[in-house]
Amino acid sequence: MSDSSPLFRLHADVDTRVGAIRDARPDWPCSKGCDTCCRRLADVPRLTAAEWALLKEGLRGLDPQRLLTIRDEVGTLARGATVPIVCPMLDRATGACPVYAHRPVACRTYGFYVQRELGLYCSDIEARVAQGELADVVWGNQDVIDRALAASGETRSLTEWFALTF
Repeated sequence: MSDSSPLFRLHADVDTRVGAIRDARPDWPCSKGCDTCCRRLADVPRLTAAEWALLKEGLRGLDPQRLLTIRDEVGTLARGATVPIVCPMLDRATGACPVYAHRPVACRTYGFYVQRELGLYCSDIEARVAQGELADVVWGNQDVIDRALAASGETRSLTEWFALTF
């Protein structure tokens, strides 16, 4: 991905907002070691063509056995997933994402952005908001992110992208 691509610019904007929140709130729950959102997906992730190209690059850099495991887990999702869905990329033993640098925008914004009509999704963050702890946070606007992503090409589910590629 080039430094001038729309997806790269979007990542830079997201990184700026996430960095500002983390700088202002060193106790922010979304950090290395927290994989709660990865274990509680509401649906199979949807990615734009640009996001898939980046994720595919990260997947191709993985150990072949790890990629095979991910492919098998995606296949299981394609046959019918139960909710909550666990991200097929997640290393369940360590809670780490092996394609973290290549992750989709939804993974980058979760916990730091709010969708006006739907609000927050992380129950840990929602609980802190309810207690009045995060009143000073300047949240990112997920609706703006979604509009920017719409220009990043066709959108398909992760399972559809996998079926076309692996």
